[in-house]
Amino acid sequence: MRILIIRHAEPDYAIDGLTEKGRREAELLSQKLVGEQIAAAYCSTMGRARLTAAPTLEKKGMEAMYCEWLREFNYAKVNYPYLDKPHLAWDVLPSYMEQQPMLYSSTAWREAEVLRDSEMPQLYDEVCGELDRVLANHGYVREGLSYRVTHSNHDTIALFCHFGVTAVLLSHLMNCSPYTLWQNTVTLPSSVTTVYTEEREEGIAHFRCAGLGDLSHLYVAGEEPSFMARWCECFGDETRH
Repeated sequence: MRILIIRHAEPDYAIDGLTEKGRREAELLSQKLVGEQIAAAYCSTMGRARLTAAPTLEKKGMEAMYCEWLREFNYAKVNYPYLDKPHLAWDVLPSYMEQQPMLYSSTAWREAEVLRDSEMPQLYDEVCGELDRVLANHGYVREGLSYRVTHSNHDTIALFCHFGVTAVLLSHLMNCSPYTLWQNTVTLPSSVTTVYTEEREEGIAHFRCAGLGDLSHLYVAGEEPSFMARWCECFGDETRH
């Protein structure tokens, strides 16, 4: 099977909607996705994700299942010691990560002292559990670090969501720490990340990412990618700090 994880188009966070550019991105995205044979669509309940999915769903004449677990992972807060109040789990300074190498461990990140009083690991598990329920319904049942195949297939499912939760989903599928992906990857607005199953041994599947944050639908149309979710490329830049 194949999973398309789609980040919402350029957001207007103040109204949980899309900017004018974001609406153009959503339309260009729909022109890319209309030719895909999507067996099922799942969408975050947040407005910016719903508005991003809408042109694709309309063109394909299909409905999405709206899922609270696909909303942005901004309700998971952590007391990072350099801040005076709980903060987004996925927004961490590199200098702090340098002091906490266990956060990069595929298993030990859960035991980090900074997470001791945080609900983040529990919330992470809840999201991953919901993803596994969806995959089980499509023929792939989580067992250990891989998936037992109950119904081998070439179905494509689409998940319309957000960057923070995308990293959670990918870390679960690829058996790595979410911090690794939060710190070292980015999926820009309206981008498409493609993950396939590989069944190299009969009845046992694992997932591989074949494309992270594809924006070909924007490049073809001459639409500049949004800067949202990136930080300044050089500290002296007059961009986001």
